[in-house]
Amino acid sequence: MSRIKIGQIGTGHGHASGKMDVYRKSDDYEVVGIAEPDDTLRRVAERHASYKDLPWMTVDQLLNVPGLQAVAVETEPRHLLANAEKCVDAGKHIHLDKPAGESLLQFRRILDIAARQHLCLQMGYMYRYNPAVLLMKDLLRKGFLGDPFEIHCVMSKVVDPANRLKHGEYAGGMMFELACHMIDIVVDVLGAPDDVAPFHQHAGRQDDTLQDNMLAVFTYPRALATVKSSALEVDGFSRRHFVLCGTEGTIQIEPMDSPKLVRLALSQVRGKYRKGYQDVPIAVPFERYIGDAADFARIIRGEKMSDWSPMHDLAVQETVLKASGCPTDR
Repeated sequence: MSRIKIGQIGTGHGHASGKMDVYRKSDDYEVVGIAEPDDTLRRVAERHASYKDLPWMTVDQLLNVPGLQAVAVETEPRHLLANAEKCVDAGKHIHLDKPAGESLLQFRRILDIAARQHLCLQMGYMYRYNPAVLLMKDLLRKGFLGDPFEIHCVMSKVVDPANRLKHGEYAGGMMFELACHMIDIVVDVLGAPDDVAPFHQHAGRQDDTLQDNMLAVFTYPRALATVKSSALEVDGFSRRHFVLCGTEGTIQIEPMDSPKLVRLALSQVRGKYRKGYQDVPIAVPFERYIGDAADFARIIRGEKMSDWSPMHDLAVQETVLKASGCPTDR
């Protein structure tokens, strides 16, 4: 098949260069150009290997490239929605990085425009294609874990001073910036919560405004979920985890970014799995963004529907804002 023509708007997102690397290496895509409206960010990006030899253009020029089918929107979060709306207005499929901005009303409008035009809006939650998460969802579908009644997840790291200042510009702090990845999985498993109780503090000694130690508790009719995120945890990548307890079994994924195995406990023998605790190997290595890009291409070509509906993405964003202590009425 012919390659999908894709461009990128923005280089300011933390995932921007990684996404570009994947698109450029993929046989599914032809990268036609990149737009970075911020002159300072553009000067930095022009020296980055990920963007070497790519045509630089304005947003309007990019959206008018003949045959352009898709755009990756990789700006800083405050500019994500404005650029996403330009893309769907121009009839382009978009990969929109996380979280989906600060305006729930604008995000809902963009989802509606995309749906009316049969466009794919793929969110950039990076654990959706994690093989350990896919295993957990498969075990849930088969009933091996029973009814989920508890989820506990943590996603933290040490944030350097420059990025603390950048993240501190957003009232939602580390829950908005980082834990949104975990919230996407929680809502995928349990749906939108009945109630969200956010707990926020500035625990570090740094003289900045970043809410750097955050917890949210989600209440469901027969389940509770806790999501924790900080900017202070030493080697936090290694302890990022997702634990789900069901009435028939428990599964623990740790670390999230490079799972080699999961810990699984079952109430009885289930298929190839024995009763009690066991380590289940994850044979397929997890590489960020590759699964996203491959699935995006299949959706654009009409080979499949997205596994995540616009209703799910809207529910995730509303939950992210509530968990971050941010308003949902604007």
